[in-house]
Amino acid sequence: MISSLHRPTKAKIDLQAISTNIATVASHLPSRTAIWAVVKANAYGHGAIAVANHIEHQVDGFCVSNIDEAIELRQSGIKKAILILGVVLPEEVYLAKLYHLTLTVTSLDWLELAHELGTDLKGVTCHVKVDSGMGRLGVRSVTEADALIAGLEACGAFVEGIFTHFATADEADTSQFGQQLEFFENLIAALKHCPPIVHASNSATSLWHANTVFTAVRLGLVIYGLNPSGRDLELPYPLVPALRLESALVHVKKVPAGSAIGYGGTYHSKKEEYIGTLPIGYADGWTRDMQNFDVLVDGQFCQIVGRVSMDQLTIRLPRQYPLGTPVILIGESGAEQISATDIAEKRGTINYEVLCLISDRVPREY
Repeated sequence: MISSLHRPTKAKIDLQAISTNIATVASHLPSRTAIWAVVKANAYGHGAIAVANHIEHQVDGFCVSNIDEAIELRQSGIKKAILILGVVLPEEVYLAKLYHLTLTVTSLDWLELAHELGTDLKGVTCHVKVDSGMGRLGVRSVTEADALIAGLEACGAFVEGIFTHFATADEADTSQFGQQLEFFENLIAALKHCPPIVHASNSATSLWHANTVFTAVRLGLVIYGLNPSGRDLELPYPLVPALRLESALVHVKKVPAGSAIGYGGTYHSKKEEYIGTLPIGYADGWTRDMQNFDVLVDGQFCQIVGRVSMDQLTIRLPRQYPLGTPVILIGESGAEQISATDIAEKRGTINYEVLCLISDRVPREY
């Protein structure tokens, strides 16, 4: 999808805010903890290439979802380690070798398939994934882990790390977190040969369970300045949101009472009203369920009226404003603010999804 550079709808990214957030989190972690920045899904909508290049000097490596995201970073000039968190099929291992990427290996079945396909694993750097209770990927016993590590090393691979992922580190109830942590700690202690890098801490773990950090952390949402728990847990220290989403009025009209607005005529003006149109819609990630939510104009909340269209939405204004008047969808205007968490609560989802849904059609400015 091509970015629509000639619309006033833009996501403005504060790269210095991301750097500040990394430094803030790092200052609360044990000394000599390695920091891996998670820039998957286009850096949670912030722009992976720009973010990674800006923070490379601050971190020890990067985490991405798949091999294409990793290649994109390499081709943009990133030199530090890149760990692919998802499964890379054995037939694509040659790309990992070509671009010096670190693979996650999740099962003995994967290793068996690599043998069947004649995949050359010599010189490949790997991290072994442990399923400590998340239920998605990974080995589930010390026997499997030992066998996988030994099998990879026998093929000439370098098993650099071992890790797990916590399912509930961002929740007040720590019972499942405790069970997963105990499982992983016991497995690590029982390994015949433990890899040099051990990591389990995501953003939430780094914030609220810093005492459980092993040798490295994977920092995702926190570096972009948002609370991984939404509002369930209070942040232990302040973070700076890095993304601002804004547009502008491209049409303003006065309509009489009873005027229908938008598809389906789901809104009718209650009196004579000013209606403004913005060039942003569900194709940009501003989904149809945002009807009746607010945007900010001149420091005032203005309701979205009528259904959100593919490319446009309409808002009720307190008065007539000139064309080009800025409209804030995420960020501050005057004394008021709308956050990605506010939007997530309206949608019944999480702030991660709000950011990731901002489509490539919306240009990122840095």
